[in-house]
Amino acid sequence: MTTVVLIRHGRSTANADGVLAGRAEGVELDDVGREQAYRLGDLLADATITASYRSPSLRCQQTATLLGQPDAEVLAGLDECDYGSWTNRPLMELASEPLWATIQTEPSAVAFPDGEAMLEMRARAVDAIATIRSRHDEAIVVVVSHGDVIKSILSDALSQNFDDFQRLNVAPASVSIVNYGHERPFVICMNANSDVAALLAAPVSPTVGGGDVAPPDGASPTQ
Repeated sequence: MTTVVLIRHGRSTANADGVLAGRAEGVELDDVGREQAYRLGDLLADATITASYRSPSLRCQQTATLLGQPDAEVLAGLDECDYGSWTNRPLMELASEPLWATIQTEPSAVAFPDGEAMLEMRARAVDAIATIRSRHDEAIVVVVSHGDVIKSILSDALSQNFDDFQRLNVAPASVSIVNYGHERPFVICMNANSDVAALLAAPVSPTVGGGDVAPPDGASPTQ
């Protein structure tokens, strides 16, 4: 079983300003985001972490370093969605675009202008997790990435129709945990921001019978 700890980067300057950062260079954590990342280090202090991976973005690099994983390996599949010409635009402005409604109701049909299709983002994110699992069996692995990417990974673990992935919420500096068993994954927690040490120490097994500034209505894109 591979336990994957999915961590969204701490609050960035773009999050605070309500701007869709996407893959824009130089987007850093703000003071709140840095404090959030430090606290994540405390939450994970007692976990036996075998490896860590991150998105190429600066805000994910900073988050990984501040939570105690400065050597996290860059994995391109964990990168933010390429929002194309939407990059660096205010979320309130984007909410008036006709494409916005489709993003909320049918993300599988969305390709951003001059950018990436959301299904392409999902495919590469899921492939990245498969790569991580192939490298680390019976291990705890930290993954630092972005809201929509982590939502895509969780949606896949839940065997959810991708058009329903907007039902999930992944806040800045939140922790979600998935145990990947040999038969199927088990989602242990999502969007947690409190003590997760017990969940990491005692993974749940199947039983018998058994931010911050957000876009209108809290939906994606989430950066």
